[in-house]
Amino acid sequence: MIELDYANMIEAGVHFGHQRKRWNPKFKTYLYKHLHGISIIDLERTRACLETAANFLTECAKKGAHILFVGTKQQAQEVVREVAQAVEMPFCANRWLGGCLTNFETIKTSLAKYQRFLKMEESGELNKLPKKEGAVIRREMVRMQRSFEGICNLTHRPDVLVIVDARHEAIAIREAKRLQIPVVGIVDTNSDPTLINFPIPANDDSAKSLRLILEYLQKAVAQGVELRKLDKMSHKDIPINVPTHTKSLNRKDTAKASSKETSNENEPTQG
Repeated sequence: MIELDYANMIEAGVHFGHQRKRWNPKFKTYLYKHLHGISIIDLERTRACLETAANFLTECAKKGAHILFVGTKQQAQEVVREVAQAVEMPFCANRWLGGCLTNFETIKTSLAKYQRFLKMEESGELNKLPKKEGAVIRREMVRMQRSFEGICNLTHRPDVLVIVDARHEAIAIREAKRLQIPVVGIVDTNSDPTLINFPIPANDDSAKSLRLILEYLQKAVAQGVELRKLDKMSHKDIPINVPTHTKSLNRKDTAKASSKETSNENEPTQG
C-alpha cells in the first residue's frame, strides 16, 4: 500500500470541515480544532482511519467479497463510477433505492425484468413489438437504467458498503446496520462517526478530497483482488491426490524386494 502524503491531503482540502455551528459533538475524537468558525479535521486521525479501512477492504476483496460503492451526491457520482468500475465492483451513483438491502428479493426481481428488456433490445425483439408497447418498455428502461446502473449484475446482497457522506446516505447505512453489513464511510464534521464501522474523517464536499480517498481505497481493493488470484494459482500448482497406480507400483516393488531377500536367505551356502 502506498504512503499517504500530508501535502496532497492538504492540497485536496481533506482537512476542511463544515462551519462550527454545524459540527456534531460525536465527531470530537477526529477534530483538530475550530479555526475562524470552521471545524478543522485532524489529518493524523484521517490517515490512520484510512489505512485501517484500506486494510479491511483488502482482506475482504481477498476473500472474494462484493463491495458496493455508494455516492449519490453530485461531487461523488463520477469518481464513484470510475473507482467501482476499475475494480469491477457494483456501485450506486444516481440514487439509493429504498430497500435495496433489506428488501433485496424484490429488487432482484426488478433487476431480472430489466435484464430481460436489455436482451430484447439487443436481439431486435423490441423493435418487432407494436409501436405503443415498445415505447412504454423503452420509457421504463430509461427509468430502470437510472435506478439500476451499477447493480445490474448483482445477484445477492453486497458483503461490504463504501459510503460517501454518511449524512447524505443515512438510509443506506441504516439498512446495512440492520443486516449487520460492515460499512466503510467518509464522515465530515457534521456527521456521527459512531454509526460507521470504519469511519474516515474527511471533507466530503470537495471533489478533490473524495477522489484522493476513493482512489486510495480502490488500490486497496485491487490489491485484495490480485492476492485472491495469486492464492488460486498457487493452489492449482499443488497436487492434492496421489495417483493410485503409483501407490500400487510401490506396493509391488516392495513385495518383489522382500521376496528376493527371502529367496536369498533360503539358498544353501557353498563352502
